[in-house]
Amino acid sequence: MSGLAQAGSRECVAALERAGFQVVRQKGSHIVMHRDVPFAQTVVPGRKVIGKGLLRSILNQTGLSPDAFLKLL
Repeated sequence: MSGLAQAGSRECVAALERAGFQVVRQKGSHIVMHRDVPFAQTVVPGRKVIGKGLLRSILNQTGLSPDAFLKLL
């Protein structure tokens, strides 16, 4: 497993959209995304830089591995 790089919210949302997620709604700076099959839902905060810990939490909620996420970036 390679290390996670820091990413911004725009890059994270774009990568999740490539993985089949859709933006459901946005309230303030929080973007709610979900996927129907297999069901997964996550919230991406609107920040310039998402830290490694928060990014790892988002990946756990979505079921993506760090390597698969890096390929989607």
